[in-house]
Amino acid sequence: MLSEGGYFMKGMAMGGIFCLLLSLLGTFRPGVESGTESQHHHHHVQALGKDALKHLTDVQMQKLRNQVQVSCIIMVQPKILVYWATALDTWSKHCDKAVFYSSESTKALEAVDLNEKDDWARLRKALKHAYENAGELRWFFVAQPTTFAIIENLKYLVLAKDPNEPFYLGNAMKSGELEFVSYDSGIVLSYEALKRLVHVFQDEDKCPERGRALWKLSEDKQLATCLKYTGVFAENGEDSHGKGLFNSKSVDSLIADSMKTNPNDVVAGCCSDVAVTFSGMTPNQMQVMMFGVYRLRPYGHDFHDLLVFNPPEGSEND
Repeated sequence: MLSEGGYFMKGMAMGGIFCLLLSLLGTFRPGVESGTESQHHHHHVQALGKDALKHLTDVQMQKLRNQVQVSCIIMVQPKILVYWATALDTWSKHCDKAVFYSSESTKALEAVDLNEKDDWARLRKALKHAYENAGELRWFFVAQPTTFAIIENLKYLVLAKDPNEPFYLGNAMKSGELEFVSYDSGIVLSYEALKRLVHVFQDEDKCPERGRALWKLSEDKQLATCLKYTGVFAENGEDSHGKGLFNSKSVDSLIADSMKTNPNDVVAGCCSDVAVTFSGMTPNQMQVMMFGVYRLRPYGHDFHDLLVFNPPEGSEND
């Protein structure tokens, strides 16, 4: 017979094996390596081909320019004040409306103080505020100040899309069975998608404000989970050639990668010429990007873009 100590050790061993088995079952996903995230390969939303614009009349062009307006929801914290200030001084000026949402009040820069430390709860409050104050705006871009965005290219992507349909776009990824749009690369929501999202926020069973899982999900995954209950699924934003528009790396990182993998055509291997976002950039790199995208022009060369998105009235953008 086993002593009390023997029974105790046997119980500990059996308990350990049981916990291990539960962990393995919980992380196992058929066809996907446990603990890995993969690129999303199912749903794709492509921008119009440039040739498609040539068939539009001037009146149609003007209508398209006026109907595509973007509200930028930028999530900030005082501890990253330099990024906040840089986003304010650069790409956010090209949004039709840009609102900064802060975790706490600060005298340095203007923002909506959400008085919330939890990242997911703060994002929920910001999205609800943006929806309630949308006015005539029908496209919403959610970003962090460490992301650099070219808003005109975002408008070009959604140019022929109906905001009254549920669109949830960006750099689509997959984690286990969950498809989501990466927060680091920026998230695009149509008015209909945002409306459904704000509605499901009221259902604590489907979309709790405070996570109930044993492990904490990131904000982008919680967002995807809530949208999934409303029939809205992540879609990858691409150009007409199928190249991704929302980048999780900086331009120099993408160029360095392309030099290794595609040395004979570095530019083609790097990124789309209508890319919407880049991430992981320093404030100085963002200022350089601003100069390259909006200010640098070769002398004597005339640019005749088929479609021009004018800045918001009274804007100080470049």
